[in-house]
Amino acid sequence: MLTHHDVTVPNALEVFEEVKDTGLKFIGCKDVGLPLDKLKELFSKMKKADMVTFLEVVTYSEEEHFRGVDTAITVQADYLIGGMPWFFERTQRYLKEKRAKVKYFPYIGKIEGHPCILKGSVDEIIENGLEFERKGVEGINLLLYRYLGDQNELLNRVVEELHVPIIVAGSVNSFERIDKLKEKDKCIWAFTIGGAIFEKKFVEGGEIRDQIISVLEHLRQ
Repeated sequence: MLTHHDVTVPNALEVFEEVKDTGLKFIGCKDVGLPLDKLKELFSKMKKADMVTFLEVVTYSEEEHFRGVDTAITVQADYLIGGMPWFFERTQRYLKEKRAKVKYFPYIGKIEGHPCILKGSVDEIIENGLEFERKGVEGINLLLYRYLGDQNELLNRVVEELHVPIIVAGSVNSFERIDKLKEKDKCIWAFTIGGAIFEKKFVEGGEIRDQIISVLEHLRQ
């Protein structure tokens, strides 16, 4: 994700040019941080590079949320991820009314703050996910490593009890965390990395492209 602190980085277009030939196939950003014309340009370049594209919405007001949904439709993102759980059903209906092709993976649980944190009991989070499954959700965007409770319990329960693709979003900032997600790859479909790349957590002294190459090589092992 071309994001840091839950905002698209201002030089996202330049960063994309740096990383587009690393072997990366999934790429995205937030709906905030760049004006719409720049987002259109960015998504156009992503698609020309034959990448799968993601737009993540992180906002608490209805007006801002649906502005982000409209942005995802306008830039023709393949996936709209995030969005507060309480907007799920309205967003689901809205996308159908617009005949949008974008797939929607909402957050589950109690989301607070910016950058976001996840609160609530594991039971509550799982029940929220099961409720969304019953309502036909295509997948879920899970703030696993922003959860203030027992992260291992949450991960294990999600894998055991939910049956839709899961994206783990936020604070995937070490090879150890990546390895935990790889172990659960029957359920964990993808994960996002943003800040850890820009903070150069994976290759000390390396450039942004070096961080991405290192993560991709680790995933292939």
